[in-house]
Amino acid sequence: MSADSTPNTQSSSTRGLDRYFQISERGSSVKQEIIAGLTTFLAMVYSVIVVPSMLGAAGFNQSAVFIATCLVAAFGSLLMGLWARLPMAIGCAISLTAFTAFSLVLGQGVSIPVALGAVFLMGVLFTLITVTGIRGWIMRNMPTGIAHGTGIGIGLFLLLIAANGVGLVIKNPQAGLPVAFGHFMSLPVIMSLVGLAAILGLEKRRVPGGILLVIVAISVFGLIFDPNVKYHGFFALPTFGGEGSLIGSLDIMGALNPVILPTVLALVMTAIFDATGTIRAVAGQANLLTERGNIISGGKALTADSVSSIFAGFVGGSPAAVYIESAAGTAAGGKTGLTATTVGLLFVVMLFLAPLSYLVPAYATAPALMYVGLLMLSNVSKLDMNDSVDALSGLLCAVFIVLTGNIVTGIMLGFVSLVIGRVVSGDFKRLNIGTVIIAIALVAFYAGGWAI
Repeated sequence: MSADSTPNTQSSSTRGLDRYFQISERGSSVKQEIIAGLTTFLAMVYSVIVVPSMLGAAGFNQSAVFIATCLVAAFGSLLMGLWARLPMAIGCAISLTAFTAFSLVLGQGVSIPVALGAVFLMGVLFTLITVTGIRGWIMRNMPTGIAHGTGIGIGLFLLLIAANGVGLVIKNPQAGLPVAFGHFMSLPVIMSLVGLAAILGLEKRRVPGGILLVIVAISVFGLIFDPNVKYHGFFALPTFGGEGSLIGSLDIMGALNPVILPTVLALVMTAIFDATGTIRAVAGQANLLTERGNIISGGKALTADSVSSIFAGFVGGSPAAVYIESAAGTAAGGKTGLTATTVGLLFVVMLFLAPLSYLVPAYATAPALMYVGLLMLSNVSKLDMNDSVDALSGLLCAVFIVLTGNIVTGIMLGFVSLVIGRVVSGDFKRLNIGTVIIAIALVAFYAGGWAI
């Protein structure tokens, strides 16, 4: 009797997941969503090494930051998956981590508790801006060309990040352009290029979980043949309290100091456009936009990442945001919140399996990120070249995202060029007041020297 009831129970569970996450409705399957979640997780698990290393350089306890990084990714991704029901993973933002460590703590000499208080306040302000509709208003007033341009720019940015991470593109040691071709015959470069080619072939053949298969295969190869990939163990019990713990150590009153508040505002302004642009780009790639170009459950998605920064300040992490690497999961077929939920649960498990994070080398995930970057370049076809000012402003935005390594900078230049271009062309009637206000605010943000 029990043997007969088991399949029915599994079927019922699957149907429940399907209904809650609207899996069939969005053209996916439970298996596909879980594979997508695992793909996203492997693409962003490097954060549990990078974030503690960066904050550790500023005097943070690295073990405590590791725990905080896992907790933020788990909390944010579960919130995004279970509440917003979108396939976007959240974690400690690398760019804002660098600002917190090297500008706020080391540069300005701010204590660690006050820095965490600043992160907490940033999250509170960010959430207020989101729930009051201001952030949604900004998204609605983002011109079509710049919205698509942001996706193109993030794609190029992913390509550069991945290529630089494995040494395919390096900082030019000689006079001339800032970047140069790297060491072609090095193992990371060879494996990255072979992996990318393999993904192209597997995706062409529509092999389920092709991206994940490549990541796992290259990781196994690295463990066997690369002396730099070492087995550090399997299990490690996390410590949530005691000496060095950062949970609840924030100093909110210290962060309210007039000297610190401009930094809080800079974090908020950067997060508004950086994270919003990323969410829009990932949603667009996953075809989760309405006919009017708005994100499905966009309000919940925006709130999920802003609330995650409040949580980050409390547990001892850096500001949170939707990870660009979420696009690796959507490229693997993720379309629902089950993808993000899978990522969140895996980061909970990661708390106890810290040593395993060292088994996935950069050149194992680089092919996935480069593949996603290439996919996101397809946004070029969505630009309306009949409206050249809008389209070329979008391309300007895209190019300067990668040239400056900053999403907000690209968006700012795109808005400015659009507004001035409309006026000079005599097409100023196509401008709306919201676009002009955003352009002015971005220029003031940069002219005032607050940009990160």
